[in-house]
Amino acid sequence: MSEAESGAADAVSTSAYSSPAKSLGDPGITPLSPSHIVKDSDADDAVEQLFLVVVAIDFGTTSSGYAYSFTKEPECIHVMRRWEGGDPGVSNQKTPTTILLTPERKFHSFGYAARDFYHDLDPTESKHWLYFEKFKMKLHTTGNLTMETDLTAANGKKVKALEIFAYALQYFKEQALKELSDQGGSDFENTEVRWVITVPAIWKQPAKQFMRQAAYKAGMASPENPEQLIIALEPEAASIYCRKLRLHQMIDLSSRAPVNGYSPSDTIGTGFTQAKEHIRRNRQSRTFMVENVIGEIWSELEEGDRYIVVDSGGGTVDITVHQIRLPEGHLKELYKATGGPYGSLGVDYEFEKLLCKIFGEDFIEQFKIKRPAAWVDLMIAFESRKRAAAPDRTNPLNITLPFSFIDYYKKFRGHSVEHALRKSNVDFVKWSSQGMLRMSPDAMNALFKPTIDQIVQHLSDVFEKPEVTNVKFLFLVGGFAESPLLQQAVQSAFGSRCRVIIPQDVGLTILKGAVLFGLDPAVIKVRRSPLTYGVGVLNRFVEGKHPPEKLLVKDGTRWCTDVFDKFISADQSVALGETVTRSYTPAKPSQLVIVINIYSSEQDNVSFITESGVKKCGTLRLDLTGTDASVPNRREIKTLMQFGDTEIKAMAIDVATSKSVKVGIDFLNY
Repeated sequence: MSEAESGAADAVSTSAYSSPAKSLGDPGITPLSPSHIVKDSDADDAVEQLFLVVVAIDFGTTSSGYAYSFTKEPECIHVMRRWEGGDPGVSNQKTPTTILLTPERKFHSFGYAARDFYHDLDPTESKHWLYFEKFKMKLHTTGNLTMETDLTAANGKKVKALEIFAYALQYFKEQALKELSDQGGSDFENTEVRWVITVPAIWKQPAKQFMRQAAYKAGMASPENPEQLIIALEPEAASIYCRKLRLHQMIDLSSRAPVNGYSPSDTIGTGFTQAKEHIRRNRQSRTFMVENVIGEIWSELEEGDRYIVVDSGGGTVDITVHQIRLPEGHLKELYKATGGPYGSLGVDYEFEKLLCKIFGEDFIEQFKIKRPAAWVDLMIAFESRKRAAAPDRTNPLNITLPFSFIDYYKKFRGHSVEHALRKSNVDFVKWSSQGMLRMSPDAMNALFKPTIDQIVQHLSDVFEKPEVTNVKFLFLVGGFAESPLLQQAVQSAFGSRCRVIIPQDVGLTILKGAVLFGLDPAVIKVRRSPLTYGVGVLNRFVEGKHPPEKLLVKDGTRWCTDVFDKFISADQSVALGETVTRSYTPAKPSQLVIVINIYSSEQDNVSFITESGVKKCGTLRLDLTGTDASVPNRREIKTLMQFGDTEIKAMAIDVATSKSVKVGIDFLNY
């Protein structure tokens, strides 16, 4: 903002917070009217675009995939074609979320192709290539995420996170368009596609916005046409899909009644194996029929019934509590999304800690840097054994150690891997003569324990909340939900309180739900606001109520500066498309450039914009120069904020001249 502008606006830059009261606070507006909320059904004057197809991308921490449905036949959901590659012992429709850039930092490959190519490079070459995996967690763990945030490749080099995410999304975009074109026999245009990208509900707003920016960079949609892209919340997508489940499409852990036609005398364990077989048989078909009815389980739910969706993936566990609103079966979010970094990566991390305990942390660190491809190999071998872990397993699990691990260890330490194992007093892990680590089932289960304990603890906390009484069902979804150990832990902890249900191809639940969401985004009617939002204003100064350091005298009027005028509180219910309106007037009638700054906070009660935790997240700049001078003495500026979607939009209107300005809330550039 230039000097001239700031003079015109009678506002100051908010960075110099030492004494805001010396100037005209932030910005020069004062409330005109009591606040009121309007339910604005026709807030979207944009004509609903007609897309031919909805493509949803489940961009996961450990694996990713896409699925699509033509708007003409919404009951058919097609999951992407089989990817090249694939691992022994891991059958899935998704591909690992791994990306490889050339030494010149250009995109090379994604998924299995990236992993295999990287693996086949000579170690002298591979150290120049940039390989990334599990990078999505960075968006969850970075406190001050910006467009400039870096990611670190396996060789230690840094690249802008936005570039990596955009490369990955662009890859999915190209794959999906290619598959659609091949299927339709003619080229499919991007404009005909509505894209849906899923993100964890517990992500903070900056991370959700980051995903949208990466998608714009990948050419999926543009700031001019934001409706083409929907950012969907993972557990919400799962919830939408679970509504459609038929009894034969799920496993009810708590039922003693036959599920899938098995008799109740079967133990849970065999029930699972049979269910797994059933899934395997269905794996060949890539098209899933979603009947346009509410599933049987859903028909048992009555108006006002509550259920919990626990979405446990590679990186995070996301918990949402929903309530049914009949007759259409719309969903209402009852309690704001909670969760944390308790995904299956925690198990990998425990395995790494175990290796450090046996072979020494110094060695493992060096090995990861010097032989990154072999380290990836070792983790792949661990992954397939991790999937074989089960509560009732009695035989040991063998993990193949790459030859270069054995070789490098001998060079590094001067003695053998076998010697290290004998010396380490880790009782449960032995060396087998075929060059494998042999783990007892107890040792494997111990690796799962910290992560599963955190999930169960977190769920217990959620169940204690007053909003979460009388829950009928708990749907366990996401890739980690395939783990029998997690299933058993959740069932034994909560089976007495509610029915624990697992959709059959649980790893694809979110993907399919995201497609359904893209076909009908209005299905979720009420959300909880994750933050408190408001604008900075001036109020008339009241002795005894306002702190003296906030006093500002301007043209004989005593103002209190830096007041946070609240639009909506954290965890307040907001209906989709709900608009909150406030009216303001410039503190100085002659003011022609009106600047309204929007702030957010995780706290409910915020009085001043200078309090800790209050962040600026948007600016509305309304320039009224050149408008008719015969404006009423107290000019009314209406400010609207529209909530309810995963994105929030704000708008300011000068009532006298109908001049308006719009802005999306921005968490990355302030």
